[in-house]
Formats: sequence, C-alpha cells, structure tokens
Amino acid sequence: MADFIKFLGTAGARFVMIKQLRQSGGLWISCAGTQVLVDPGPGSLVRCIKSRPKLNPEALDGVILTHRHIDHANDVNVIIEAMTEGGFKKRGVVCAPQDALDGDPVIFQYLRPFPEKIEILKPRGQFRIGAFVFETSMPHVHPAQTYGLKFTLGNSTVGLMTDTRFFPELTSFYRTDILIINVILLHPRPGVDHLSIEEVKILLGELRPRKTILTHFGMTMLKAKPELLSQQLARELNLDVVAARDGMTVSF
Repeated sequence: MADFIKFLGTAGARFVMIKQLRQSGGLWISCAGTQVLVDPGPGSLVRCIKSRPKLNPEALDGVILTHRHIDHANDVNVIIEAMTEGGFKKRGVVCAPQDALDGDPVIFQYLRPFPEKIEILKPRGQFRIGAFVFETSMPHVHPAQTYGLKFTLGNSTVGLMTDTRFFPELTSFYRTDILIINVILLHPRPGVDHLSIEEVKILLGELRPRKTILTHFGMTMLKAKPELLSQQLARELNLDVVAARDGMTVSF
C-alpha cells in the first residue's frame, strides 16, 4: 500500500464541528503498510466506512490523540473498539497525553485493556507504531496538554502543527518538507489559543516548507474561503500552499 495521508475532516472550532459545515473525522495516515488514525473527532468511524476506497478501522495499528478536546477525541473509544474488534483481539497502540486518561478521561477505563499498549505522549519524545515512527513537539499553548507531530512518509518529512496559540519557538520544531497547519482564525483573538491566518503567514515566512496544507478551519476562515486565502499566501510568499478539503488524499 502506498504511503498517504487522507483528511477525514477539515472542521475546526465548535460551531463548524457542531453544524458539520466541514467533517471532523481526523487524519488517516498509511506508512509502509502501518495504518494510523490521528485525532478521531465526531463522525470519524462513519467517515472511515464511507471513504472511497473504504478505510477499514479494524485494520488500524494505532490511534494518536494530539489532545483531549472533543473535536479531536470524540470517536476515540469507538475507534479503539473497532481496532480491537470489540476487545476480542488485543492489538494496536493508543498514544495520548496524560490528561486524556486522568481526572475526566476521554478514553474509557473499560477499553484500556483492549489495545496492546497505551503510550503517554511527552514533550520532544520519539514513539513507534509498527513502521510509523514519529516525534512529539514541545508543549503547545492550548487549554489541554497538546503536542504536534513530526514524521516521515516516503522521502518527505511531515509536520502536523495542531491547535496552539502562536509563539516564536514553534519554528524550532516544525522545519519539515510538508507542513499541515491547523488554522482556526482569520484574525488573532485575545484569549483564544488558536492560530490565525496572519500568524501562519509569519510562520511560513520563517519555515518555508516545500508544501503547506491548511486545515481545521473555524467559521471566520470558512467565510473568508480557505482556498482563496491559501492562494493569496502562496503568491505573497512564493510557496506551495493549499487548503485541505474533506476527503482529500495526499500520496507520497
């Protein structure tokens, strides 16, 4: 099977998710035959089944949560059920920050014996799920324990800059060939720990990846049309910048 990333949803923020103006199923990554689902938000299981070609959640080797928020983690329990065939096959790895398991957990206690292993994500760590090897970033500035990811597909390094407030140190981790960025906001909003398109422009001017894919759009981004905004960034920075679409597949 070819290496690829499939966008099972590009919704960000609560209202786009609630209204399902964009789908919210997360990212399916195929790496040298290893299948991993990142951030299975609301509808992730349905998006897998309805994907063409179909993505079989029973074939997953692992699940990664970048953080515990509902738009990233809502379907994690049903995906674990599917991956382990209801717990009858002890298989797969679940990777998540500690606060996804503690206090008011998003991963149910009764499901935790089902996978082969649960790995706690930590800053600047290295982790493996089958043939899929990835690194975690420094902690992001967000109201939950949150980590971005960096991995290799084919001959390309890929970064996933998940939800965070802007801070300059982001450039120390995300120097990759291909950069996927969650961009909720059109303009920065005080007290809202998410990136805006204005801040993404600053980051791309410093990082200059070979290709940038914008995703996880909030309402202000949708109203401004992500496709037009990505084209504007591409012209201004002389970079390859695209806006992800629901169901889009990037092959490596």
